[in-house]
Amino acid sequence: MIVCAVAWLCCSPSASAHVVPTSSILLEVGDGAVEATVGIPLSDLESATGIDLDDESQATIDAHAAQIQQYLLDHFVPTSDDGQTWTVDDGSLTVSTVGNAQTTGLYPQLETVFTLTPPPGSDRESFNLGYDAVVDKVATHTVIVTASSESDGSISAVGTVRRSTVTNTVQPLHVDLASDGGSSGFTGLFSLGVEHIQEGTDHQLFLLTLLLPAPLVAAARRWGPAVSARRSMRRIATITLSFTLGHSVTLALGALGVPVPQQLVESLIAVSILVAALHAVRPIFPGREALVAASFGLVHGLAFSEALRELDLTGAQLVVALLGFNFGIEAMQLVIVALVLPPLILLARAERYQTLRIVAAVATAVAAVGWLGARVGIANPVADVADRIGILGLPVIAALWAVALILVLHDRRRSPAPTSAGTHVVFSQATGGRSPE
Repeated sequence: MIVCAVAWLCCSPSASAHVVPTSSILLEVGDGAVEATVGIPLSDLESATGIDLDDESQATIDAHAAQIQQYLLDHFVPTSDDGQTWTVDDGSLTVSTVGNAQTTGLYPQLETVFTLTPPPGSDRESFNLGYDAVVDKVATHTVIVTASSESDGSISAVGTVRRSTVTNTVQPLHVDLASDGGSSGFTGLFSLGVEHIQEGTDHQLFLLTLLLPAPLVAAARRWGPAVSARRSMRRIATITLSFTLGHSVTLALGALGVPVPQQLVESLIAVSILVAALHAVRPIFPGREALVAASFGLVHGLAFSEALRELDLTGAQLVVALLGFNFGIEAMQLVIVALVLPPLILLARAERYQTLRIVAAVATAVAAVGWLGARVGIANPVADVADRIGILGLPVIAALWAVALILVLHDRRRSPAPTSAGTHVVFSQATGGRSPE
């Protein structure tokens, strides 16, 4: 139940633990118009349009060019800040192979260039993008929007187009090409960081499984009685901070161009989850959870970095993107901890926490083994189910809180009153009795 309660944190309809190719739009201001170079993974385009692209070759795209162009035009309606609609002219459709053999893998992408012409008197550098192709149908898809500077040709992050997992609607993107890309780029990458954790079931399970035994004392190679709430919070904060520091280092290194072998990194992430799960069942490294979190955080950071590599940013824009993306990751991690920490501490004082802890840890270990198999080339249904754990939703979080409160109230009614000031009792799972803390 504890592991399932993470569901709301990755509540998109089909959360995934893997690096997923995204669409891209590069905006360039020209004489009286804006050119938008659009790239779309053909697999997602096929899912969104329902057009059978067969072998995804140039010949197949040419055969369906009219349908594809009409679909894209229907989903690309930029407007001025005062609501006037821009004119959109489409270009030819080209198939290219993009990606990285070591990270996302190589995949076919559709590329085309649109010419966006504003109405007379409208600002060509400030407008609403009005783009929702693919995103309207493929819930996990993201469009990363960048802009090329007129002065030096440098690339800056503008923002992202994605579907809200709360309202299930595509979030509009306002473009301000007159700015330096700072605030808007930061906001867009912050959202991308939040989304990355929302959809990264494996990253969530590693952190939460490592936190699972944090409110307990390790004694005789077993998890024993609960510690105080203050000590639990201190432990959890230290583990979370250590994980943050670890992945922040390699996130920056990966975005700067350090090679990221995808299969190895994702396999190691699965191993990290398995280790955390085994530790939650029986102490493997008691008192060293923070060190383990930091060490495996280095691996998770390399996976995070892939989302930034496609932007091809440099200089100040890369710094802005790194800060925005990293803060987005941290914000979502804090949401995870804030939602799960209180009931976790309450349940640690309940008689049934040992059962809940073991069931959650074993379920996580099974998911980790499934992921590990899939990431070394052994397809299995366990990995598919684990990838989609995010469909369970917010009600499970509410159920976790309800169970925690019910058990704590039940145990309090059975507990005798304290015998002296400053002494309270906690339940000892190791002995089945109660002992003063």
